[in-house]
Amino acid sequence: MAALSLESASRTITENASRLGQRLQESFSEHTRDLAITRGSSLYLEPDDKGKNIRNQLDSSSDREKLDAMKRLVALISKGRNVSEYFAQVVKNVASQNLEIRKLVYIYLLRYAEHEPDLALLSINTFQKDLTDHNPLIRAMALRVLSGIKVPMIGSIVVLAIKKCAADMSPYVRKAAAFAIPKCYELDSSHLPALIEIISSLLRDRSPLSIGSVAVAFEAVCPTRLDMLHQQYRRLCRILVDVDEWGQIDLLNLLLRYARTMLPRPTEDEIDNDVKFLLTSAEPLFQSRNPAVVLAAARVFYYTGPPSYHSRLVQPLLRLLHTSKEVERVVIAYVHALSHSNPSLFSPFYHQFLIRTDDFRQVKQDKIKVLLLLANFETHQAILREFIDCADDPDDQVVSEVIRAIGRCAHSIPECTQQCLTALITMIKSQRDAVVSSAVMVLKYLVQSQLTAASSSSFASVAATAQQSPLKIIEQLARRIDDIRHAQARACVLWLVGQYSASNEPTKGPEGVVEWAPDILRKAAKSFSAESPLAKLQIITLAAKLLVLCPSDRKLSLISGYVFSLAKFDLNYDVRDRARSITSLLSGLALSEVVGLKDPDQESRGGVVLRREQVRLVLFEGKVGVADTEDAFDPKSAVLGSLGMITQKPMHGDSILPDWLERGVESSLRDSPDDAPPPPPPPTSVSSSTPHISRAKGLASPVVLSPSGGSPTGANKTQYTDLDAFYADDNGADDESDGSEEEDSEEESGEEEEEDEAEEQRNHG
Repeated sequence: MAALSLESASRTITENASRLGQRLQESFSEHTRDLAITRGSSLYLEPDDKGKNIRNQLDSSSDREKLDAMKRLVALISKGRNVSEYFAQVVKNVASQNLEIRKLVYIYLLRYAEHEPDLALLSINTFQKDLTDHNPLIRAMALRVLSGIKVPMIGSIVVLAIKKCAADMSPYVRKAAAFAIPKCYELDSSHLPALIEIISSLLRDRSPLSIGSVAVAFEAVCPTRLDMLHQQYRRLCRILVDVDEWGQIDLLNLLLRYARTMLPRPTEDEIDNDVKFLLTSAEPLFQSRNPAVVLAAARVFYYTGPPSYHSRLVQPLLRLLHTSKEVERVVIAYVHALSHSNPSLFSPFYHQFLIRTDDFRQVKQDKIKVLLLLANFETHQAILREFIDCADDPDDQVVSEVIRAIGRCAHSIPECTQQCLTALITMIKSQRDAVVSSAVMVLKYLVQSQLTAASSSSFASVAATAQQSPLKIIEQLARRIDDIRHAQARACVLWLVGQYSASNEPTKGPEGVVEWAPDILRKAAKSFSAESPLAKLQIITLAAKLLVLCPSDRKLSLISGYVFSLAKFDLNYDVRDRARSITSLLSGLALSEVVGLKDPDQESRGGVVLRREQVRLVLFEGKVGVADTEDAFDPKSAVLGSLGMITQKPMHGDSILPDWLERGVESSLRDSPDDAPPPPPPPTSVSSSTPHISRAKGLASPVVLSPSGGSPTGANKTQYTDLDAFYADDNGADDESDGSEEEDSEEESGEEEEEDEAEEQRNHG
């Protein structure tokens, strides 16, 4: 029995607990319905029966139903759904007494007023009425919707609304008015004079909240009217720290344009006070948490400060490197542009730009360019090791870029030439086509530039000590021609073999050429039909060069004739044209064994026949040595903060930075009442009287009471303009009061003497 009673008791407790839990869940759902957090707000994203429920809720008389419908619509808008079909029902609720409903209605109208201008016009009276609402949020949103209606006929109404909101007490409403100015100007440009007047009044706004949006309106409507900023320049610099983050960016850009247009160019010896004031005001923004603000401040320092100020950009930019990967890409682009003009700024911090595996491709390429600029005598060893390690990157474009950087290091820093050549020769043995082809092309550039340049003594001496002479490098490349499968790389090797195959020393091969050159031509002729067009063109040129260097060798003549015969019937017209031009060029050498040179129509066509020396001059010296291909985009031409600096190509719409004026405009134009120095403190005088002591200490300001009853004392009171006049008049009043007291005392003493004399006379009488 005890067991049964215990079991029934436990069952009862379980039922009560489950019933209580269900009731709590229902109560929680009921109370959280208005907060829109039930089921993670999925209630407002669930599709209903073709929107009938939403329409019924919008037409309902219950504010709760309307609010629920508006929340659904805003949630659908956030998901990218098109809910413009409910525009007519939503507009009906624009004058709702419920503040929450009106806010959501305005959000909806901001999204679809441009698409339904005719229906939005029906609510213009409501918008104008809301401009006088006690809530500044409603006033601002009403102006935003009114300026978002793209109907030119209401331009005058919008201008009047902007003018009214520009004088509003709330800075948030004035900010909305500034943002509405570009919309109105885009709608109807005939209102430009009125809008410029509004902008001029907003520029005198004392609130830091709205001044950033005024800068946006200025740049959109009247960017050339910088004369409007003369008297506001110093005040704008002064409140720059207090402006909101995104407003600081626009204001910095505006002040930068003004400084470059109206102020004199700074030098190391002389900096204008207004330029220095701008730099001093912008320097605290380096500590901003917004990376865009820091970059905008860096732009101001770079374009307005002398070179001695550029060192202050380093630490703020380095701090942004660890913010995020997206910000890092922009900062690297800034550093790349700055390093072109002054590499010593970031040279001590080269380790901050080492390449990571998880970097974006563009970031890796930009870091390689930055490290290449930062390489000098102290840092080239570490940077070169970084380049060699990056040659194993899985991205072929990054590998090509880093191998080119190794070649440039060898060309610009003679101390690292030996290490660069050793690394490039090692890369030729790699199994990756991208590594081999890039290394071959870089070696071709180095060999070509150093053997054909007049000043090649430094390279040749360093290379000779490393037992890596240019001809030795070409020989190693030539012997690995079978392992090089990249078309451009094979063409480079064949060109090097033909260009530098001449030899005046006795060799085991044909006289006049190096011993390994004929074997390269034999291999190339054997695989001629399978070669790429680039390689075929170089094989034809190689055959012609070897034939000119050694015309007496029968084997070379036969191989060259075989190549010319194949080339004449090739499918590529460039190859056929090259073969015809080469055979015509060699026709004067009287090489009867060369099959490709036999042309029965040669005598009938006629023409100029060149001798061997002339043909050799054309083939070997007819083309100037090709230097390394530089980037098509010059970072020096890019403007900091422009999109073209990030994409590394000219972009339409990038702002052009104005150049400095030689002397600038008069500094007195920027004088304003705000710049007047505070009045000097009043002179303190030491006196024994108590009123003077208290005033000298500044414990309280004197208060002059003017009674309304028309007292003669109050009526004749002097109006003081400053403390000096007050103290001077007060001292005079004290002196007068002292004199009157003495006169009173004299009169009293005289009266007492008269009374004593009268009493004596009565006594004697």
